[in-house]
Amino acid sequence: MKLMSLALAAAVSSVASASFVEFYTVKTQTSTGGTNLDVYNLYARFNGATDTVLNAFNWNAINGAICNAFYHKDNSDYNGGVLSQQYGTWAPQLVGSATLNRPFDSFVSIGATNGGTSGTSADPSWNTAGAAGWSRPDLPTGFNVGWFNSSPPNLQGRVGVGGNSADSVRLGQFVLARDFTAGEFNIKVGFNSGVAGAPVQFAEGTFLLGIPTPGAIALLGLAGLTGRRRR
Repeated sequence: MKLMSLALAAAVSSVASASFVEFYTVKTQTSTGGTNLDVYNLYARFNGATDTVLNAFNWNAINGAICNAFYHKDNSDYNGGVLSQQYGTWAPQLVGSATLNRPFDSFVSIGATNGGTSGTSADPSWNTAGAAGWSRPDLPTGFNVGWFNSSPPNLQGRVGVGGNSADSVRLGQFVLARDFTAGEFNIKVGFNSGVAGAPVQFAEGTFLLGIPTPGAIALLGLAGLTGRRRR
């Protein structure tokens, strides 16, 4: 498996800049049943030892991004464990086998915990978008959908807990055909310092799924955003 990390721009409000650093994706390549795939895991990076993500929202396509190219291979009745772009769900509880399903399935989450122990739930925006809520394979167009940790005491959204890295929290996994570029997407998170009673802060930014065009790479370089802390 080939691994490369792609740090992308994040525009954040001044109130969140004290502890939020950036959104970034980690890309791996895999294959199943003769289909070559690119797998992108999305993370939010922080600089506090106990920073905790509570929810993610305002996930939407921007700049003409493609919303129906995601692969799923979950074990829900809706999908049945078949690699498909037409059937699947975003629920992390239904990712199925760690070897047969999960590496090839698109899903969202608060933290790295998935499977039956995940406390991640869809917020009402998915029902507003219709078509089976988040039991659908595509990103609803024209809606800002989100998800949240329905049981915050489990701490699954905290850095360094349950498979999250020491400074980052996993927000989702997105599977595309090899070398396919879906485009640019917006995301926003609510988080706090992890201390009881701490105020909720917000950070918003964008991430790219696919290989950026030469022009996009040049713009990122000129802005000095790759791998840097945003304020």
